Amino acid sequence: MALGREPGVIAYGEIGLDFYRNYQPRSTQISCLREQLELARQLGLPLIIHDREAHEDVLEILREHKAWEMGGTMHCFSGDWTFARKCLDLGFCLSIAGPVTFAKSISLQEVARNCPLDRLLLETDAPFLAPVPRRGKRNEPAYLIHTAEKIASIKKTDLAEVARQTTLNARELFKLPEPVKRRTRNH
Repeated sequence: MALGREPGVIAYGEIGLDFYRNYQPRSTQISCLREQLELARQLGLPLIIHDREAHEDVLEILREHKAWEMGGTMHCFSGDWTFARKCLDLGFCLSIAGPVTFAKSISLQEVARNCPLDRLLLETDAPFLAPVPRRGKRNEPAYLIHTAEKIASIKKTDLAEVARQTTLNARELFKLPEPVKRRTRNH
């Protein structure tokens, strides 16, 4: 709890369920998620939710804990449009990573197309899931441009608008200050 009150802490996460890897029994994961949601509520922090092959369980627990009151984002979103709508209905943002650039990621591309731009975030999930043309390499923040370009193409808008709106979304969700503008010196 004390760490959550440290200056600079802007969210509680990444928390959630991973039924793909199953490093812990499902019952343990579910119990931990419930406890973490309560801590996040006490701290007044938005959530960063991990969900891998646990869509319905995640939704049920988020509803049960009235997670919309805290807000948050679905980290490295991997569901289809039906699941995306349910997350959006809970007031969550969808964070899109490199897989949206993969040729076979038709379902994720549909999510990106249909999700309102004011509810999208972009992420690297570094060091994993590097976007095309860096796929298979160690991912890094510099490659986020490729994900943003793909979103712009899918949404038929320009890159500057995707960058502007997703940055604004992150600032609002995580209550980030405006960047300090550098003053230029005239010599």
